[in-house]
Amino acid sequence: MRWLLLLFLPLFLFASKPELLLLKAYEEGLEVKGWLMSEKLDGVRAYWDGKKLLSRSGKEFAVPTWFIQDFPPFSIDGELWSKRGDFERISSITSQKEAHDGWKNLTYNIFEVPNQKGGLLQRLEVLKNYLEKKTNTPIRIIKQLTCKDSIHLKTFLKEVEDKGGEGLVIRNPDALYIAKRTSEALKVKSFQDSECEVVGYKNGEGKFQDKVGSITCKLEDGKILHVGSGLDDTQRVNPPKVGTLITFKYQGLTKNGLPRFPVFLRVRKEP
Repeated sequence: MRWLLLLFLPLFLFASKPELLLLKAYEEGLEVKGWLMSEKLDGVRAYWDGKKLLSRSGKEFAVPTWFIQDFPPFSIDGELWSKRGDFERISSITSQKEAHDGWKNLTYNIFEVPNQKGGLLQRLEVLKNYLEKKTNTPIRIIKQLTCKDSIHLKTFLKEVEDKGGEGLVIRNPDALYIAKRTSEALKVKSFQDSECEVVGYKNGEGKFQDKVGSITCKLEDGKILHVGSGLDDTQRVNPPKVGTLITFKYQGLTKNGLPRFPVFLRVRKEP
């Protein structure tokens, strides 16, 4: 009997992994007039299933009871966030194994109310109505603007990026909720970004002698990429550990299918 429990243990561990709406990348020239646009917050994704606050991988956050005491009995999806450019601190707060007062620095910013009827605004309205009598909750609904045309989109993107924001999300307001990657929800940035796993390092030269010159990474498709730009002096002495997931930005692909001009942005997940 014990071996049967061990056999099915992984299924129990990952049974609560939420099925989430995921974004595709915006392509220049797409017609998005009338779509809803909002700032893409660079926080930690969190899914409230009506009872528990879960990470994208299905791990339950060690969140204080007071933080979630006025959460709704239905699902909501959003970002745990504090301010622009603060991802490392947000990640540190949310990754600890016990509840702590650091959560007082965070709000829960909602961009989706899954499993509700209607388009995006109708689904968000369900949460808005619930929050009318919940004035002390850390839940915030992310503001949605109607896109007038491509110029309006570019202007809003520049405004957000000039303030240190990551980019935008644009969504078809009439699309029903779908828990997968969809062309009805797009991320808009002046650059592309992706994640890769640290597998090693290359020694630096010149002013970077005796330091890390670049991080050797493995992409999702198995290709190897070297990321050197964007590392500060501290990171060149103590680089992200092997097995860590990092986020980098780039400008298109080379003829060999590798990201062009990769620049380190941040550690995404420790091993």
